[in-house]
Amino acid sequence: MSADAKLVRDRIPEIIRASGGEPVTYRAEPNEYRLRLREKLAEEVGEFLAADDENAIEELADVLEVVYALATDLGTDKAQLERVREDKAGQRGGFAERIVWTGLR
Repeated sequence: MSADAKLVRDRIPEIIRASGGEPVTYRAEPNEYRLRLREKLAEEVGEFLAADDENAIEELADVLEVVYALATDLGTDKAQLERVREDKAGQRGGFAERIVWTGLR
């Protein structure tokens, strides 16, 4: 596993070829794929955190794409992931109320 290699979107090699380049790629085995997805999630979250408001939605969409790929790799799909999210939100709430916890008295 090359340290400088990284997981890219499926159409990136095609896009590179269309612009005259010749990408060097390989298909990750399952264990490497899961590791690379986790690395990609950290990368995309970092890009989201660094983004200004104008670019934040696009970066957030990239985070979501990786989350969906991770869910699939873990044996679930978008619909089941959403059900788990809804159940958790029903039990513990979401974040819409902007509540910040500062400790106990």
